[in-house]
Amino acid sequence: MNVDFLIVGAGFTGLTLAERLSNDLGASCLIVERRSHLGGNAYDEYDDHGVLIHKYGPHYFRTDQAHVLDYLTRFTAWRPAHYQILSWTKSRYWRFPVNLNTYEQLIGRSSTEEEFKAYLEKVRVPMENPANSEDVIVSQIGWELYELFFKGYTQKQWRKSPAELDASVCARIPLRTNRDDRYLREQFQALPAAGYTRLFERMLAACKNTKLIFNADYREVARSVNCKKLIYSGAIDEFYDYRAGVLPYRSLRFEPEHFTGAQLAEREAVAGKKGFWQPALQVNYPNEFDYTRIVETKHITGQTCEGSTIVREYPLDYQRGGEAYYPIPNAESQRQYQAYADIAAGETDIYFGGRLATYRYYNMDQIVAAALTLTEQIKLDWAAGTCRRVA
Repeated sequence: MNVDFLIVGAGFTGLTLAERLSNDLGASCLIVERRSHLGGNAYDEYDDHGVLIHKYGPHYFRTDQAHVLDYLTRFTAWRPAHYQILSWTKSRYWRFPVNLNTYEQLIGRSSTEEEFKAYLEKVRVPMENPANSEDVIVSQIGWELYELFFKGYTQKQWRKSPAELDASVCARIPLRTNRDDRYLREQFQALPAAGYTRLFERMLAACKNTKLIFNADYREVARSVNCKKLIYSGAIDEFYDYRAGVLPYRSLRFEPEHFTGAQLAEREAVAGKKGFWQPALQVNYPNEFDYTRIVETKHITGQTCEGSTIVREYPLDYQRGGEAYYPIPNAESQRQYQAYADIAAGETDIYFGGRLATYRYYNMDQIVAAALTLTEQIKLDWAAGTCRRVA
């Protein structure tokens, strides 16, 4: 088989590149996906009870990048989403991320934004350049709130103290002194109206001269394929047979549990509304629990059905060849990755893209933006004759 591009992975990176290259250049593409479905970790599906869930953990789409939104809107309508997160600790639900409502829970009475700001100024530990995630949080909200919401959760999630992680990890979580309890900062927050999988199906349908193979190892497929360029979105250490060592990741285990309408009726006082098991989309468990969070996607999908499914999420140590979910963001892991980046820099027939191939902690919009940028680079190479069509 002759193709212009052999694309490894049918997630956001692979599908974006296939769609753009096949349409902008008229290039032929072969996508090889080792799983049995599109979308990578953003894949969603209806479980055995008919509830739409995110199979590999919750994916909360948001962006401030207009060109990314414009691009994805070609393939989906959007359902506005309010990603509300609570934290369960000291036997109660707390408003999260930290805001004026949280402070009022802490002091047990109503307050004002001015009083909350004065409290933070009193308890925070001033630092000009926070060096790690612990520094970032205590420099903003002090030790009490840090230990209440961040220390235990981060330790479980990463199996490292926040003091051992880059400042960027906890800096992702906003602090607000008003009553805004949105979990995320970006202006556009929504879900694909028909789900992520339908979005991916439409992206694939828009590809020209493109074939897709599921349940396949690209190395086996490549033996019978003549291609000019390989586009790889898998784990870079696996690509190079771990010659510079196994990169550190965190993995996850998901434990779904379904509740019938009758069971949910018994939880109504806890959930605060009918048809739900918990009062918010996501509840964090920062302390003695083995799981880090429980997610009930029905809160944001708008699905109307009698029952509901929750998913408990357990962090796991990563084993070579297993599911790599999160690159560990600290200086040591970046040094390890750099050894692979140096090898990759010498390649002439391979493009690397996506979270695992570039060992970065990307949001979905960042992945799409990076894929669109890589598309433009490939188009330049094509025009320069370094990426010629297969004869």
